[in-house]
This record gives sequence, C-alpha cells and structure tokens, in this order.
Amino acid sequence: MTRPPIDDLIERLDRLLPQTQCGQCGYDGCRPYAGAMARGEAGPERCPPGGDPGARALALLLGTAPVAYDRARGEHKPAQVAVVIEADCIGCTKCIQACPVDAIVGANKLMHAVLDPLCTGCELCVPACPVDCIVMEPAPQRAQAEQTRSTW
Repeated sequence: MTRPPIDDLIERLDRLLPQTQCGQCGYDGCRPYAGAMARGEAGPERCPPGGDPGARALALLLGTAPVAYDRARGEHKPAQVAVVIEADCIGCTKCIQACPVDAIVGANKLMHAVLDPLCTGCELCVPACPVDCIVMEPAPQRAQAEQTRSTW
C-alpha cells in the first residue's frame, strides 16, 4: 500500500481520531498525534478514547499490522460529557483553563456550565476542580455516532 503525501496522511489520521484532545497519547491533542504517526514517530496504539477499533483503523491507514490500544495509557470508555454540579461550583475558573476545547463557560466567582455539544469527554476538567463539583455522565447521542464510526 502506497502512503499518501504527509499532509494528506495527517489529515486522514486526524479524522480517524476521536477529537477528545485529552493528551493520553502523550501529545497535546489529536492533530499533533496524527502528525507524529504520519512522520513515523508514534504508533497507532496510543489513543484510549479510540479503543481497539480506533487503533485498528489507524494501523490500516498507516499500512501497518493491526494492534490493540495501549491499556497502560488509560481506559477506553463510552462517550461522556462533563457536568458541573451547580450548588458546589465556586467559580474558580480552573476547569475553564483546563478545557482543551473551550466547552466550559462562566466567570470568576460565578457558577460555570458545560456546553454539551462541545464537550469531548476528555476529563481534564475533573482533576482541575478544587471542590470536586464536576462529574462525567454518559453522552448517548455521541455513543451512537462513535459506535458507527468505529465499525468502518
């Protein structure tokens, strides 16, 4: 299998990644990880959110042997979104700063909220919260889309 030009390959790899921007792969987001794979600096097994189907799809595009995702990097979970427990939020803005996709809105000393359609479920806001007022909940509409994408 002939590999496409590197820019095209990066784009195609990036489209296969789940876009959580979680950093579990060791890179600052999905696009940098796609670039590392295209340059041969990283393998397709580094993305827990993509799970085994994602690792197989990436390997197929790279023309390498199919591999399972590296479980040491994290757990593969169903699609989820962050939810701020309103009564406990102190408005510190630490979750806003931690969110890689700007899915959290609010102001200093005011309650924050998560914009569901933008939340990737990366969980980076959870440890940033000093009062533990962020919980992760299932995102059923995304689970359906993720299931569909992982089968091709």
